[in-house]
Amino acid sequence: MSSMEISLSGRLAADGHHLIQRVYYEDTDFSGAVYHARYLHFMERARTDYLRCLGVEQSTLFETSDEGLAFMVHRMEIDFKAPARMDDIITVVTRTEKAGGAKMILQQEIRRTDQLLIAAKVVIAVVNRNGRPRRLPDDLARQFLT
Repeated sequence: MSSMEISLSGRLAADGHHLIQRVYYEDTDFSGAVYHARYLHFMERARTDYLRCLGVEQSTLFETSDEGLAFMVHRMEIDFKAPARMDDIITVVTRTEKAGGAKMILQQEIRRTDQLLIAAKVVIAVVNRNGRPRRLPDDLARQFLT
């Protein structure tokens, strides 16, 4: 990855992957707070860039393995602690809690400086290109747990 791609994709740190985002007008509702569904967009971008920083290319996994390999959100638990507002700089932190079998469990937080705004637990199903459950290969599971 080039340095431009690395900065766009966030960074890996001891406590997980960090992706910095700015809140724009389009992210907010009439009150000026981030609309609740927009947090899903921020978290999705962070999960995608987390994989990218780990060296996992989703399109390659899907296209080159025999059955194809894809990740699908199976369940989310989200606690909304405080709102972000237009022009806030937020950090989405993503870390792997579990990776093995046919699922992964990720913890995600959205923070404004040190203030926790969102805490989420995301269960990811590992599926083949037909949408059927598939075991996460051991070498890939190790990448998520390092």
